[in-house]
Amino acid sequence: MVSARELVDLERQGWQALSADGDTAAAHYERVLADEVLMLLPGGLVIDDRQAVVESMRGEPWESFELADARVLALASDAVVVAYRATARRPGSTYAALCNSTYRRTDGRWRLALHQQTPL
Repeated sequence: MVSARELVDLERQGWQALSADGDTAAAHYERVLADEVLMLLPGGLVIDDRQAVVESMRGEPWESFELADARVLALASDAVVVAYRATARRPGSTYAALCNSTYRRTDGRWRLALHQQTPL
């Protein structure tokens, strides 16, 4: 059975890690990423190498973030999409996007396989 709260919490944990520091963020995504991964990010950035995704998480941390309007769509018993609106801030800038993350359950754990951000 799919727990919507568990998946939204997992997504929120990612944003919390990205708001801490680069090592915390990289460690979180090292644990959570699927073996095969695809990131579709603003500016046409596409990353499909797992280690490159982990390293990309070492950027400047967010000062704060908010997730709103979360929706969870179960595609199968072992595949789920989490979609939401994210607003995040760094000193001097605010970022807003519609995001979705696709997780699949592998060996009893949810693993992030696909993430996309559409800036607002």
